Parts: sequence; C-alpha cells; structure tokens
Amino acid sequence: MSKRLLILEDGTVFEGEAIGANVEVTGELVFNTGMSGYQESITDQSYNGQILMFTFPLIGNYGINRDDFESIRPTCKAVVVHEAARRPSNWRTQISLDEFLKSRNIPGISGVDTRALTKIVREHGTMKATLSSPDDELEHQMSQLKATVLPSNQVQTSSTKTPYPSPNMGRKVVVVDFGLKHSILRELSKRQCDVTVVPYDTTAQEILNMHPDGVMLTNGPGDPTDVPEAITMIQGILGHVPIFGICLGHQLLSLANGATTYKMKFGHRGFNHAVREIATGRIDFTSQNHGYAVSRENLPDTLLVTHEEINDHSIEGIRHRYHPAFSVQFHPDAAPGPHDASYLFDDFMDLMDNFEIK
Repeated sequence: MSKRLLILEDGTVFEGEAIGANVEVTGELVFNTGMSGYQESITDQSYNGQILMFTFPLIGNYGINRDDFESIRPTCKAVVVHEAARRPSNWRTQISLDEFLKSRNIPGISGVDTRALTKIVREHGTMKATLSSPDDELEHQMSQLKATVLPSNQVQTSSTKTPYPSPNMGRKVVVVDFGLKHSILRELSKRQCDVTVVPYDTTAQEILNMHPDGVMLTNGPGDPTDVPEAITMIQGILGHVPIFGICLGHQLLSLANGATTYKMKFGHRGFNHAVREIATGRIDFTSQNHGYAVSRENLPDTLLVTHEEINDHSIEGIRHRYHPAFSVQFHPDAAPGPHDASYLFDDFMDLMDNFEIK
C-alpha cells in the first residue's frame, strides 16, 4: 500500500497507509465512538464536509452491504481508521470498505494511532485537517490548510433538490430534508405514514398547501444558523400543524422560537450517549451525531426542556408549551445504535391524531 499523511491544523502529522480513493481533501476532523455501524455513519449526510475518524480499532470487518445505507451519495470528505479489515466476513457482505470508498471517490488512511488523535481533538476541539501524499511539500500543505475556509452550505448540498413521495395509506407527513437519514423514512413507513420529502428551502405556505397531518424536521450537517430560510419556514407553520424535529431539526425548531445555539468543543458522535427524560427520570441510550447544541442561556419561556445528556447536561430535547411541537437532539431512529427512543415516533403519531385546527 502507498503511504498517506493526515495533517492537522495545529501542525501534528500522522503517517499511515492509503485506503479508498487516491485524492487529496481538506475538511473538519471529527471522531465517532461507535463500535460498529461504520457504513451508516459514512453514509450519514450529517458528516457532510467532515473527515470521519473512528475510535474503534478495527473497521470494515463485516464489509458493506445493500441494506445499511443512510443515503445514496455519502458526502463525508474522508475516513480515518486504526486498522482497515482486508478480508470482511459476513453473510450480507457485498464489497469491502476499501472498495466502497474507491467507488464513492472518498479517500482514507489506516495505521493511524486513533487513541492519540482522539485525545488531541478532545483537548483542542475539532479542527481542520488534510489528507495528502507524502510526496507533497509539508510546509506548503500546512500553509494551504491554514488558509482554507471550510464551506457553510452543507445543508444545501445534502438536501434533495426536488420533492418526492414515499407513498402509504396513513397519516400525511411532510419531511423537510436537511440531510435526512433513510432510517427516518423507515420508521415513518413502519407506521404507514404517507410521506412527501421536500427540499430544505421549501416555504411555509408551500408546506401548508399540502395539508399535512404533521411535519418532520430531519437531521443534517453544519451550523443551524446557516439555514435562515428554514427558521422562517418553521415560524410560519408553528401552531398550524404538529412538528417533530430531530438533531439539526431540533436546533432549527429552537432557533425559530428565540433560543440560541453554540458550537461544542468536539460534539457528540457515537451510539451510547445516555439521555435522561426529565419528567420521568427514564434513561435512554441514544445515537448522536452533532457538533452544535441548544444553549440554556436565555432559553425562551415558551420552550420546555424535556431531555438532557447525563454527562455534560446539554439540552437533548424541547417541547413547545403552547403549540404541538417537540424535538430531540439525538436520533430516535437509531441506525446504527440502540432503539430505546423509537417511542418518540409513536408520540409524534399521537400528536397528529389529537391535533385540532383552531
């Protein structure tokens, strides 16, 4: 295998073996603590523009299969692993991780001390990084990296460009796509919802003209303040139709009601985050993938905090006091991860069933 370098914004350099496509990329370096679920993570649009590093030491051991995609075209920049399995073994395996990355033009690097790399990110926070060839001049690569301005249009590049249906015979749900995971559609399909997926910049009036029973605000990448049109749309439908937000959708619902958000030092990315439901004390283990969170400071009285993360006490869920709208920061659809919180989709069904137009 050929050699490849991982160069960090702080000047740290890791050398490893090249996997995946033979291209050079720059992005925001983040880490995921999941022990499995690498296929779902790589194809999760929430990683748009990011270099995804896995802390589990062996990645790719069960290959890539046709069932576990969360999107058709992954948009993460690169993949970093300690060891990439060369011979995957699983009855569902179709191709190896290396073959999959090559087919999607995503570069990767293996042989990296991911424990040391994780400690750097935890101490200094997420930072820009570059995957490059050892043949390139290191000083030039470093100056290029520091001068790079990362894009802020991740939602625009992740969202569908045109509306499309996922037909069924039940409740009519409009899903606003900020970078949705297919598992959200799977959960709605299980409950016979008649779904229409619409682009991120769909207006409130366009949504209300569809006469939905409910609106789902999906997960997605980046800073929620970079999507002002979505905040305006949410303000326009609030009170007219039940709303359920997930991850980025949670942050956007909060912003639409006067809350503020902040960038976390290194975010929550993994499948074992313990979350407490404040009203009952119930503990759920959850799947999470976000670098921004809703701030407790100046939280408007109209929003009630329903869930919090056990370790850092960050806000993990809110509910509007007067309108049928609620959201969570974690992924109740799991995929990958535990299914503890899937009941929230049933809560959304009840909210739609009991809603009365005033």
